[in-house]
Amino acid sequence: MTETGFQLHERLAQDCVEVARWELSLVLLMRERLWPWLVLVPRRPGLREIHELAPSDRALLVEEIARAGSALQRAVAADKINVGAIGNLVPQLHVHVVARHQGDPAWPKPVWGAMAPEPMDDQALAARLAQIRAALG
Repeated sequence: MTETGFQLHERLAQDCVEVARWELSLVLLMRERLWPWLVLVPRRPGLREIHELAPSDRALLVEEIARAGSALQRAVAADKINVGAIGNLVPQLHVHVVARHQGDPAWPKPVWGAMAPEPMDDQALAARLAQIRAALG
């Protein structure tokens, strides 16, 4: 299956910057200062839920989530990697992969809704993007 007809949701385009394009997913970096945070968006049009993916794409998504989590853990020495596919505000299927550290501002609670977003400035964004790309190889 190709990505014909795939279009990134405007909220994800606004909140994130592209890191890479993997076999299935568009890999995005959330512009969030407090948490190193990747978002994987399967490049399949019209999907809202993981169970809507073809079985082979579901298996590939799990592998890509693991790859993203492993890279984040290496890049920032995370204590924990949180993974979630919530989609209440952005209905397009996407998976959050968030690096957590004990003692971070929301620890041990989830990051969603814990605090007002704190976007990175351009310099910090460029530095984190380079750090993540290096960890991804």
